[in-house]
Amino acid sequence: MKNFWSLIKREFRLFFQNKVLLVLFLGAPVLYGVLVGGVYKKGKVTHLPIIVVDEDRSPLSRQLIDMFSESEVIYVAKVLNDPFQAKEEAMKTESTVVVQIPRNFSSDINYNRSTELTLFVNASNTLTSNYAMMAVNVAASTLKAGVQIKAQQKKGVPEFVASKQYEPFKITMIKQNIRSGNYLYFMLPGVLLTVLQQVMMLGLALSFSSEFEKGTFSELVKKSNNVFILILVKILPYILMSLLIFVLYYLFSIWYRMPLSINGWAFIGSTFLFLLAVSFIGILVSIAIPSQLKATEILMVIATPSFILSGFTWPLSQMPEWVVGIAKMIPLTHYLQIFRTLLIEKGSAEYVQNSIIGLTVIATITFIASIILLQIKINKIKKETRVIDLV
Repeated sequence: MKNFWSLIKREFRLFFQNKVLLVLFLGAPVLYGVLVGGVYKKGKVTHLPIIVVDEDRSPLSRQLIDMFSESEVIYVAKVLNDPFQAKEEAMKTESTVVVQIPRNFSSDINYNRSTELTLFVNASNTLTSNYAMMAVNVAASTLKAGVQIKAQQKKGVPEFVASKQYEPFKITMIKQNIRSGNYLYFMLPGVLLTVLQQVMMLGLALSFSSEFEKGTFSELVKKSNNVFILILVKILPYILMSLLIFVLYYLFSIWYRMPLSINGWAFIGSTFLFLLAVSFIGILVSIAIPSQLKATEILMVIATPSFILSGFTWPLSQMPEWVVGIAKMIPLTHYLQIFRTLLIEKGSAEYVQNSIIGLTVIATITFIASIILLQIKINKIKKETRVIDLV
């Protein structure tokens, strides 16, 4: 028994001597608790933008627009007089729903003629589209109820009876981008791209750290001491293998009957930029941390919460600013926005400029930092080699 307790004490001593493990074991639960709590602190989605196309331009249509603005869930980002620029404005303002109020809307209601509102719903994000769609429906139905009750009362129908006779507006909902509302369309791309980022980071975490740990870095430097060549040699296999993974993902989309059409060079270019940003983060940690285990542990901490922070499921607009700041330092956040806009919503490159800039900044900073750190390591090896040769 005495020997057993001595072994237990030894394990505790080893645990507290491993600073990285100590920080991860005690710090990760605190970090994730604060991050996830900050992401979902509001508990519900509010203040979602919508676009209203008001072709009627009557007091009644303005009343309906005011009712939209009074909702806690939605607000009117812009009112258009015609539908021609509706899609472009929705993309610019990241609006989930476009409400089209038809001509003669007010007069059709006054003369008891059939009328309807058309809702064009961007279903690429199931959560926000459902919230916004329900809020629009509630406001429109409330207005319709009030108008119908007043119309019945003018005819002498008692209020109680009138309240039972009204019918809500006929509302036509047209789901765009993911017309079927299939949750697989929504989740599969996000999860697969998250997995790709994670496996790339974990693989590249071993690139230089394994050389340092095995003592083979000096041999590598003898073959080439050019930092650019060394970094290229380390990341190129992973980028090429990642391209094969993208082909596999495309085959998945065909298998699950959700084919994705790739239009233009914007997506191809941003994909390559995403792979570079992820690669340079992995390379940087691998150079900075000479232990394979510690390097992978640190990148696991970075990669694990990335899907939650990316804004793919829970909008960035609903998160605190400090959480958004952290989210924007992760390549996946920018790339998922690019993926959704270009492939799912069929938007153009102008709507993802900020995301492309974000990826460029991440890739540039981590690349420069990797060059500096690697050059320091090379200079150190050269110095040690000269000392050995002199001895």
